[in-house]
Amino acid sequence: MKKNAHAHVDARTEALLQGRLHDPFAYLGPHYENGKHVIRAFHPYASSLWLETGQGSQPMQRTHMHGLFEWHGSAAPTHPYRLRLVQEGAEQLLHDCYAFRPQISSFDLHLFNEGKLHQGYRVLGSHAMQVDGVHGIRFAVWAPNAERVSVVGDFNRWDGRMHPMAVHGSSGVWELFIPDLAPGTLYKFEIRNRSGALLVKTDPYAGAFELRPGTAARAGAGISHEWQDAAWMEQRSTWDWLHAPLNVYEIHIASWKRHPDGRFYTYRELAEHLIPYLKDMAYTHVELMPVSEHPLDESWGYQTTGYFAATSRFGTADELCHFIDSCHQAGIGVLLDWVPAHFPQDSFALARFDGTALYEHEDPRLGYHHDWGTHIFNFGRNEVKSFLLSSAHYWLGQFHFDGLRVDAVASMLYLDYSRKAGEWLPNKFGGRENLEAIDFLRELNIMVHEVFPGALTLAEESTSWPAVSRPVYLGGLGFSMKWNMGWMNDTLSFMQIDPVHRRYHLNQLTFSQLYAYTENFVLPFSHDEVVHGKGSLLDKMPGDAWQKFANLRLLLAYQMSSPGKKLNFMGNELAQGREWRSSWEIEWWQLGLEQHRGIQHMVRDLNRLYRDMAALHALDFQAEGFSWLDCHDAERSLLSFLRRGRNGEVAVVLLNFTPVPRNHYRIGLPLDCTYKEIFNSDSQYYGGSNHGNNGVIHAQHTAWMGQAYSAEVELPPLACVILMPA
Repeated sequence: MKKNAHAHVDARTEALLQGRLHDPFAYLGPHYENGKHVIRAFHPYASSLWLETGQGSQPMQRTHMHGLFEWHGSAAPTHPYRLRLVQEGAEQLLHDCYAFRPQISSFDLHLFNEGKLHQGYRVLGSHAMQVDGVHGIRFAVWAPNAERVSVVGDFNRWDGRMHPMAVHGSSGVWELFIPDLAPGTLYKFEIRNRSGALLVKTDPYAGAFELRPGTAARAGAGISHEWQDAAWMEQRSTWDWLHAPLNVYEIHIASWKRHPDGRFYTYRELAEHLIPYLKDMAYTHVELMPVSEHPLDESWGYQTTGYFAATSRFGTADELCHFIDSCHQAGIGVLLDWVPAHFPQDSFALARFDGTALYEHEDPRLGYHHDWGTHIFNFGRNEVKSFLLSSAHYWLGQFHFDGLRVDAVASMLYLDYSRKAGEWLPNKFGGRENLEAIDFLRELNIMVHEVFPGALTLAEESTSWPAVSRPVYLGGLGFSMKWNMGWMNDTLSFMQIDPVHRRYHLNQLTFSQLYAYTENFVLPFSHDEVVHGKGSLLDKMPGDAWQKFANLRLLLAYQMSSPGKKLNFMGNELAQGREWRSSWEIEWWQLGLEQHRGIQHMVRDLNRLYRDMAALHALDFQAEGFSWLDCHDAERSLLSFLRRGRNGEVAVVLLNFTPVPRNHYRIGLPLDCTYKEIFNSDSQYYGGSNHGNNGVIHAQHTAWMGQAYSAEVELPPLACVILMPA
């Protein structure tokens, strides 16, 4: 029997030294063997090791030349015991990590494996905590197909033999508490897969990473910010967003503004400089392009490697919290661009995490995006759902974001998205719909709206998929709103046409009213429209310089007066001359030019008008909020319509899409009263020709355009005029 026991010990020793020890707690740490208490520790770089007991120090015997030490005694040392290590002439006193049993509950593991662990960031990843009165870091990672997983870092010379983790049975979750380890310590996971290959991976659940190009995670990174936005959060929970103004300023932090030497603004500097600008320009919300950690600046954050970490490019998680908190105290909401559709191939991150297709699909016909060179999440895998739902919960719960703009939803819904015949696999019913992704999106939206009242989910979805922004209980996907990509494409296509030919294409503007209330739409002019050779909005406009600016003023006024919530990318409000370059800041210097300054003045006034005038926002999603006055005057390229609020508010919107002034143009009016010209995009203040109606129009008892009253008005060239009852 003794010989067999020694053979067993020798086999475990060999596995430990070879980095193949699957169950370290069965061998290392305290044990009771052959009537004796045994403590076994592996420290390959120590010259000697001592056990600190209540009776003083007792030497541990080196049982193997490569650093295996043992102590035998008749009584167990008091828990938690400490080891005194002598290494390269220096002494170090530390606790033995194998004296601390795994902490994660079986219930949390059950929820994780069921796809129902919505706060997985509290369980997996690394967490600073006390166990049995000892401070340290608990590590946990999901790697079900690994033979061995270890925590590695500078603290153990990146030696995967030193801190192998314990696996929680069939859950696939590995765990280890390392006492005495300081928060902020850099670490990764070393994974030995079943074929014997070694992988070094960063933590999928890490709360912080070192600055690129390094990819190590920071242990125990948490949020300690003390929030001061209770009033905002309370108000948000009862916010009637369906009938409220929503005007979003989309920014890319690295290129909104930079220091003269090219340095990025930090999150704190962003709070100092961006918030006054948002207030002055009367935006209701700011949307951050992805700030989750990513390795390449050039991806703008859309190739995410840290789904629970604010990128270290701009500061710490607490500093991002400070920015959001400051926005809330200033009355500004903050939305996050979030990317659950796909992830990059970088070998240090999620791709083939434990040597197998863990987060992605094995078959590239299901799991690979050729357009972006990225992997597609396996939404049918419960643990992947727990991961993504936890990520959404994390940003909304820990950072107080007011909503998620969900990127590339169309690519999630369709198995044949951007694929040729033979490059995709149908679902179990033979269809092209990604049934697992649909279920995931519904679960996401149910969770967000139940747990975070008033928080929004906005879908970037470019197809005719029905009921994207309708509740799940009605068969919808459950999003709050959907980007109206059809409206955006039709509008920009129309505005790029030479005005002399626009009369043949006016249906591109009127068509959207056929479907405008089938979804809760956002009208977006986002970063995607001003990059990759598409030119800036100003670039797209036809004509000479004066006409370009007039067309742009008309375009932005048409957007702000049309039914739907609003989104504009930074630089649109300046009439930026060149398309967006992510490598430098937007062209603020152009505000020194009168025409650009005029566009900014107009956008500021339009934003305030939209925010303050219920007729322009209260019924954005209801047909009762809009009616045509005239949508048939294609010959003169004129459009006119009414916008209404819930309490009788009304606005009259007149649009002239040609450079020809329309004098004495009779327009139908709903009320017998005096009307004020509250907005004219041709105002001299905005860089226009100042052609207009001297501020006042009097209704006449002449029925016109289906209205009981009317008046003759002056319509400036390439301009929008808005009237309201005085």
